[in-house]
Amino acid sequence: MVKQERAARTRETLLRSAAEVFAEEGFVTASIAMISKRAGVSAGGLHFHFESKTALARAVEDRAVEALRLITVGRPGVEGELDANALQVLVDSTHELMALLAGDVVVRAGFGLCADAARDSGVDLRRQWRVWVDEVLRAAAREGALADGVPPQDAASAVVASTVGLEVLGAGDRDWVSRGTLTRFWTLMLPRLAAEGALGGLVAEGTGRRPLGG
Repeated sequence: MVKQERAARTRETLLRSAAEVFAEEGFVTASIAMISKRAGVSAGGLHFHFESKTALARAVEDRAVEALRLITVGRPGVEGELDANALQVLVDSTHELMALLAGDVVVRAGFGLCADAARDSGVDLRRQWRVWVDEVLRAAAREGALADGVPPQDAASAVVASTVGLEVLGAGDRDWVSRGTLTRFWTLMLPRLAAEGALGGLVAEGTGRRPLGG
């Protein structure tokens, strides 16, 4: 049991160290030597847990995929489950995502790796996010929560372009993924997006209705 716990801690240290190096250097420039040094683990120890740099990158991506799944699971558009207020769910989910991007280097690196032109991992977190946002806004349209003349697909394009843009900019400056920045975005966006009857009940800074990843 002690050995298993030690191995799990070492694997987690390697994963986080790899994420830090990938986030700072990119996949191509990052090296096993950089990662093992950052983790304080020998190259041989690293290879015991991960056979290659590619395996490390995939593990980082998998962690980010799971984080995104936890944000969106049980929300509108998932398994047919419909929340009573799709627009607020969308606002809350964007706050959860940005908080993770700001505070969890593994999630941040996972998004970056998926978009790295030097890799073809088959994972596309930004596309997964786009599909879900589109489903949520279609749910909002069915609820009558979207303003007249706002097609859900156009609203989805605007939200995805903005949130992905914040994610990209946030890789270099955390202020872009801060709660304040996103709140200001929604303060500007919601009056254009939401039907008059729905707008008054929406909270641009998010409701904090569930813990991150909960």
